[in-house]
Amino acid sequence: MRLRRRDWLAGAAALAAVRPATAAEPIYRRGNDADPETLDPHRSSTVAEAHILRDLCDGLLTYDNHGALIAGAARAWTISADGLTLHFDLRPNGSWSNGEQVTADDFVYSLRRILDPTTGAKYAEILFPIRNAAAINRGEQPVDALGVAAEGPLALTITLEQPTPYILELLTHQTALPVHRASVERYGESFTRPGNLITNGPYRLTRNVPGGAIRLEANPHHPDAASVAIRQVEFLPTPDLAAAVRRYAAGEIDSLADLPADQIADLRRRFGPEVVLGPSLGLAALAVNTRKAPFSDRRVRQALSLVIDREYLADGLSGGTMSPAYSLCPPGLDNYRTPPETAGRSGLPIDHEAEARRLLAEAGYGPDRPLTVEYRFNVSDNNRTVAVAIGEMWRDLGIVTRYVYTDAKTHFAYLRDGGDFDVARMSWIADYADPQNFLFLLQTGNDGFNAGHWSDPAYDALLARAAAERDLNCRADMLYDAEAIALRELPWIPLMHYRSKALIAPRLHGYHPNLRNAAPTRFLRLDA
Repeated sequence: MRLRRRDWLAGAAALAAVRPATAAEPIYRRGNDADPETLDPHRSSTVAEAHILRDLCDGLLTYDNHGALIAGAARAWTISADGLTLHFDLRPNGSWSNGEQVTADDFVYSLRRILDPTTGAKYAEILFPIRNAAAINRGEQPVDALGVAAEGPLALTITLEQPTPYILELLTHQTALPVHRASVERYGESFTRPGNLITNGPYRLTRNVPGGAIRLEANPHHPDAASVAIRQVEFLPTPDLAAAVRRYAAGEIDSLADLPADQIADLRRRFGPEVVLGPSLGLAALAVNTRKAPFSDRRVRQALSLVIDREYLADGLSGGTMSPAYSLCPPGLDNYRTPPETAGRSGLPIDHEAEARRLLAEAGYGPDRPLTVEYRFNVSDNNRTVAVAIGEMWRDLGIVTRYVYTDAKTHFAYLRDGGDFDVARMSWIADYADPQNFLFLLQTGNDGFNAGHWSDPAYDALLARAAAERDLNCRADMLYDAEAIALRELPWIPLMHYRSKALIAPRLHGYHPNLRNAAPTRFLRLDA
């Protein structure tokens, strides 16, 4: 398409009004959990990817640095009285990083793309509240049946299957971020490379070195570009947390999004208020392969769970940066009750050894036939320490534990792709503060997260009924009953609930710990 003269003049004026990034300006060096597997929002699934995509892309809504919901690509929105229809007015000055206007059609295309089964999205279930989304993702309906429509260049309507209390939070998620259609169609899977990637957020991609730095620079076409203080940011993968702390101490990194939990006391002594702890909605658990004997036997799963000393893991190993978890859902969720719990909180783990031995004996295991468990985890200091500790706890039952560990990218890809395993570390940070965001992980068919392929008709039925229930109290009861089933069957063994923990350099300003663990770079400021 030939650029018209008035379009060129408008773009030139915008560039002149916004100060571009220069090599002389300070670079915010931001420690990130892991190397991203992808920068395609519709194929992403990890927190490490979410941090980067939050800078690159604006959804219809987004979060500020306090974790509050704010306008993104949409400047205003309304929800119908029956809760089924959402209308969004897009910002008239919203632009892609190449200067093109962001339109309602961009969101229609993007939402259809992620739900199209040919895309292979790992996280498509997040958007199933949209009308016909689940059927489209299963290949039962065409993508143009999705309940999204452009009512004009800047007017978007989304229609839901049923009222969804957390729908606005869903639209901040990376699954709901827009992609630039022309770039996707031109470059295919290479559209995420530097030089090819066109984004609508406050930053644009300039460099992506696998295992190294991902550099972003301020997007001069973003409508809020003039208020973006940090002009360049590098995301640095930090799976080795001890090494990351050394780099932080040497001034090579300005912030870390995770810390070695067994060093918290020493870190507080060394860095004082630079150690920042905050709330979080997350779960660390062990996924059990319920397709594979003997882990298909509930008694084996219960025995493994009973002798885990969660208080020691949370307080002793993690320095109080985690809390013991006897439930999948952490306390404090919206639209819920106090979660049910699996057995084991009362007394000490040693008090439960006799019951655990009985369960193993019933399943055919004991001194003459010890159970062997292969424990897979993504390597980090914290994960390794926890894995070894759990193996020691199981050894008291005569269980032999073998360890297999890889980087995070390989670990989670292995589980998603149906790899064979016994027990595997899983972690989950909530995308929205509702119990559904934890419980949907174990639904039948959710193979992207339900790595052990557990299936329970009663559990699925309760989640389905809850999805259609408009009375929030009745819905909470249904979800409670569903979680109680999962905690009895233990396809996931809950270990700990997360707290956020970070190191923030004195020259970085604007970081506020919050429940969403959202800290968009655009709201931060860096001293030279």
